[in-house]
Formats: sequence, C-alpha cells, structure tokens
Amino acid sequence: MLIGSSSMASMHITAQDHEKGLQCVFGMEEDGSAFFHSSEIPLEHKDNIQITEIFPMKRKKGPAPKMLGNEVCSVCGDKASGFHYNVLSCEGCKGFFRRSVIKNAQYVCKNGGKCEMDMYMRRKCQQCRLRKCHEAGMQEQCVLSEEQIRLKKMKKQEEEQTRGVLVQHSPSLTLPEIPSLTPDQVLMIEKLVAAQHQCNQRAYADRLKVTVMLLETSRRYNPEIECVTFLKDLSYSREDFAKAGLQFEFINPIFEFSKGMTDLKLDDAEFALLIAINIFSADRPNVQDHRLVEQLQQTYVEALHSYICIHRPNDQLMFPRMLMKLVSLRTLSCVHSEQVFALRLQDKKLPPLLSEIWDVHE
Repeated sequence: MLIGSSSMASMHITAQDHEKGLQCVFGMEEDGSAFFHSSEIPLEHKDNIQITEIFPMKRKKGPAPKMLGNEVCSVCGDKASGFHYNVLSCEGCKGFFRRSVIKNAQYVCKNGGKCEMDMYMRRKCQQCRLRKCHEAGMQEQCVLSEEQIRLKKMKKQEEEQTRGVLVQHSPSLTLPEIPSLTPDQVLMIEKLVAAQHQCNQRAYADRLKVTVMLLETSRRYNPEIECVTFLKDLSYSREDFAKAGLQFEFINPIFEFSKGMTDLKLDDAEFALLIAINIFSADRPNVQDHRLVEQLQQTYVEALHSYICIHRPNDQLMFPRMLMKLVSLRTLSCVHSEQVFALRLQDKKLPPLLSEIWDVHE
C-alpha cells in the first residue's frame, strides 16, 4: 500500500492502492528533471491510499542528560524516571503536576502547608506536594493543555503517515544541481499568474474544474478564525456550511486541505503552476490526445520544480509536498461529486453564493 524509494542520483515518491493498481508518482530523474504522473483515485478506495513523503533525518541538537539509574525524584524522593517539566522527577509527581495545572486545582493542607514531602506524604497532602513541585522548579508553561496534546498527536500521526525512510540502503543521496528558469519558463509563469488573476475576477460558475474551485477556496481560508472568506466581511465556518445543508463528511476534508495549503505559503506563481499541473491531467475523462496532455503537464511540472529550487533553496521538500496536494485534490473532487448528488436527491437549495461556489446549481 505504501511505496517510497530513492537512489544515489534520483528519487521518487509513490502513493499507491495495491488492490486497484492506482498510483501517483512524482520525483526527480538523474538529470535533475522533475516528473509527475497520476491516475484516478475512486472515492471508495481513498481510505486505502497512503502517501509517503521523503523527509531528511533530523540531527540531534545535543545529547540528553544521561540517567545513571539511581536518581531520585526532586519532589518526593521516589525513583526518578527522567526530567519532567524541567525537573528530575518520578512518573507519579509528573502526572500529579500536570493534572493540577490543567485543572487549575486548589488544594488545602490540614497542617498549614508545613508537611515534609516524601513517598508517604505525597498521597496525604496535595497542597504541599504541589508546593514542593514549584519549589523544585517545575514550570507550568511546560504543561500542554488537552487541546494542545490533541493537536500535537494529530500532527505526529500525520507526520508518521507521510514519513518515508530516506536512503535506508544508501547513506548518502546526491541531489541534482539546482536548475535555472529558462526565458520561456519565466514568460509562461508570468502569463499563468496574469491568467489566474483574470480568472479570479470571473464568476465561479465559469470554473473549468471542480479541483480549481477547491484550490481557490483554499486560498481564501483564514487559519486565525478557521473560516473561508469569499467576499469582504462574508466568512463561512464549518458550522455555517453545515447549516447551509452540507455534510461534515464533505466540510471537514475541505477545511483540512485548505489549512494544509495555507501552511505551504504559496506565492502567485507557485499557485498558478499548481493549477496548471492539475488541469493538464491526461487521465481525465474525454481526453483525446493523452500524450500531448502529458507533455503539457510535464512542462509545468519542470517549471514548478525549477521555480521552487530557485526561490526556496533550503526547502527540498516543498516540491513533493505541493504535488502531494494534487493527490488529495482528487479525493476531494470525488467527495464533492457525492455531496452534490446527495443535495439533489434531498432537493435542498443552498444560498445563491454557496450554490455558485460549490457548483451545485447545475
């Protein structure tokens, strides 16, 4: 289900569904040229598809303090398990301090706050135990809230799902030289950006592709308020979309995709090239000259790769990250089609603006 590989002079990344033989492959050839190929991903199989992104191995900033095995907790004197919240402590005091901070607990000591803390008294007097935690140097700002922990776990799971083993059998990977943009590529990018701006001024009903509409929606996502702003002072949250008749099974992937696109911080040229790569997909229905379409798409893929190498020389992962968004886009397009079909069956009508945006008016 999951494939990622690299070699001394080339590398590629593959998202694949073994059962149906569907895949999306992108990477760099030995001569430094970039390539991208995709195939249709049915909605019913999207849960079976995983994507591997190549990440460089992180260098450890410094050695962690070594434990000799006989260290004691600075709070109660029990055997210490490590440094927690900036203090050498045991698992019990670590958990107690975390719970106390999160709950903003207020304890009362029966002895006026003068208890000597040890392994026995730690269970008898919570106030003195918390006081000793602070005296030992435990820092409340080091404690994550439940929401922060949830977000951290989600981010870790996402990284694990997209993390591949880099150069597992090849210790060193020689990356190709940074290419330069040709005059034709510079002119092409300028035309794409101009065309994109012109397209933004047209009605949403004129969008040629649902995926283009989804990409445009991602540009209007405001991560600070977690809303999509279509017009000035007209923003929609997840709940607003749900009240309008859309299902959360459709809304949540759109917002997650939009957030991911926002995190990439694409400029106009990168965004326009990504749209062009998406439009020129040879595996779309009713394509007559597949080879010609593939050649056109390859032109934009190579231009995007060159542009990123020049403008983001320190981020070697931006190119695969951007192309992986196109894979997610295919799945979202299928979800969109199902949502439109469901709305028509239920004879529901959205507000005129959303009807134009989400292409449910036809």
